[in-house]
Amino acid sequence: MESTNPTPSMKLLLIEDEEVTKELLSIVLAKKFPDIALLTAANGRRGLELYKTDLPDIVITDINMPEMDGVQMAEKIRSLRPETKIIVITGRNAELMPQVSGKGLEFDHVIVKPVIYQELFDAIEQCRQELALQT
Repeated sequence: MESTNPTPSMKLLLIEDEEVTKELLSIVLAKKFPDIALLTAANGRRGLELYKTDLPDIVITDINMPEMDGVQMAEKIRSLRPETKIIVITGRNAELMPQVSGKGLEFDHVIVKPVIYQELFDAIEQCRQELALQT
C-alpha cells in the first residue's frame, strides 16, 4: 500500500515569537509544502536548540524576539553550518537589513511584514533548488 504522506525530503525551522503568526504560518507552510518536515520555536534560544538537534536545511526567523534575537541566532547557525538557508521575516524596511545584520552576515532572503505568502513560497522554493544543487 502506498503512503499518502511522502517522506520529508527537507526540514524547515520556523522561529516566530508572535503565537498567532507562528500558528498561521505553520498551517500555510504545512499545506503548501507537505514534503517538508516543519519545526517551530517561539524564540531564538529555543530555535538554536532545535537547530542543533534537528539540523534543518532552511530556517525562517523573525528578527525581534525575546531571549535571543534572529540576528544572534543566525550568526550561531552560520558558524555551525554555513550552507543553511536563512529567510528573515521582519517588520523593518528591507533596505535597513544590512545595518541590522552587521558583521557581514548575509541572509538568503528578507521578507517584510505583512508577509505576502507567494513571496515566502518563492523564497523557500529558491532555497530548495539551491540546496538540491549542493548535494
